[in-house]
Amino acid sequence: MCGRFTLTANPADYFGNFDFPPIFAPRFNIAPSQPLLAIPNDGRNTATFFLWGFIPSWAKNEKFRSINARAETLAEKPSFKGAYKYRRCLILADGFYEWQKTAGQKTKVPHYIFMKSRQPFAFAGLWSDWESPDGSRVKTCVIITTEPNDTVAPIHKRMPAIVPPRFYRQWLDPKARTDLAPLLAPYSSDKMDAYPVSDLVNNAENDRAECVVPQIF
Repeated sequence: MCGRFTLTANPADYFGNFDFPPIFAPRFNIAPSQPLLAIPNDGRNTATFFLWGFIPSWAKNEKFRSINARAETLAEKPSFKGAYKYRRCLILADGFYEWQKTAGQKTKVPHYIFMKSRQPFAFAGLWSDWESPDGSRVKTCVIITTEPNDTVAPIHKRMPAIVPPRFYRQWLDPKARTDLAPLLAPYSSDKMDAYPVSDLVNNAENDRAECVVPQIF
């Protein structure tokens, strides 16, 4: 699964074909239920904020909230199949965290995973415009996960599906009816790197640069 990630570089400097909010604040520990920056396939090509925790548009309450969706079952699962067809998004990041089990240890070691270029990238996501019982509308989203590549596999059994830039338009095309599954394959491992970090990231209140500092264990 993916339960924490970062966006420390301003995506407006890298994603030239999209519009972004005028003010950018670096994030070092984005956690579930918090706002994240995403580009929905609503035809506007504009990034906006969604709450991380997908609620299907048909849900009567928030108990259906999900932070991850498996790529392999998107077309069948009632919670996601409608959004997979019609409401896809790119979720902007420049790194993510996964926790590695260590033999003989009860605690897991967090690792920071990123592009060797240090440039931002985009997770594949789904979004929803949910109406709560009190009539207010809430925009929520979920990160799609896939099998790990060779960089992530020693750390965790899943990783976020990262959309290659050449496929951004296809993923965001609201009329796309072709098979999108190939876009959700594990991202090329030779472009990625990882290292262990401190357990500061375990606490969502720790949203600071120290979260991504390499640690030696």
